[in-house]
Amino acid sequence: MGSKVHPTGFRLGNNKNWKSVWFNEKNYSDYLHEDEKIRNYLKSNYGAAGISEILIERPSDSLIRIDIYSARLGILIGRKGAEIKKIRDDLKNIVGDKNVKIYAQEVKNPYVDAQLIAEDVSGQLQRRVSHKVAMKKAITNAMRRGAKGVKIMVSGRLGGAEIARTEWYMEGRLPLQTLRSNIDYAVVHSQTKYGTIGIKVWVYDGDTPLK
Repeated sequence: MGSKVHPTGFRLGNNKNWKSVWFNEKNYSDYLHEDEKIRNYLKSNYGAAGISEILIERPSDSLIRIDIYSARLGILIGRKGAEIKKIRDDLKNIVGDKNVKIYAQEVKNPYVDAQLIAEDVSGQLQRRVSHKVAMKKAITNAMRRGAKGVKIMVSGRLGGAEIARTEWYMEGRLPLQTLRSNIDYAVVHSQTKYGTIGIKVWVYDGDTPLK
């Protein structure tokens, strides 16, 4: 039988990097739980900011660097940096007295970002937009903004159907077996009136040289 490989994990060390960059054998499980709590806090409280990615580095046991990639920086930063200060203060409840440095980065082209595409489709499904309309619109926007290939798959009780099913649309190329291909991949679970809908998005953005 054929096996499916995670598109990001398959390319780690080549054209993809880890989202948590640290190693501590003694406190590994504690740091792992802290990272998960940090990401959950940011996603749940600043979802409107269009957060694409959260990178966490720990140069030392007392320092945490968090890079937040957002499509709407104004919501994330706030007036005169008020929201960043609030985030830093709130994270003290998670990480204790560690020094937290937060850097907000702008997502230049949100229409070709897999995470943001998946969340956009999720929002439309929650507003009862047809899954076919939502997928086709997202793919059209991505291709117009420079993507070389896009695939969107949705699974669940689509349109309130009694029996769950899977549907997908694709446009352009999607070379999943090629290591040098730059594939952006995201999974989002959308809570709708009829249950949970799983959304997967693949975006092909050209090739990068192997390291």
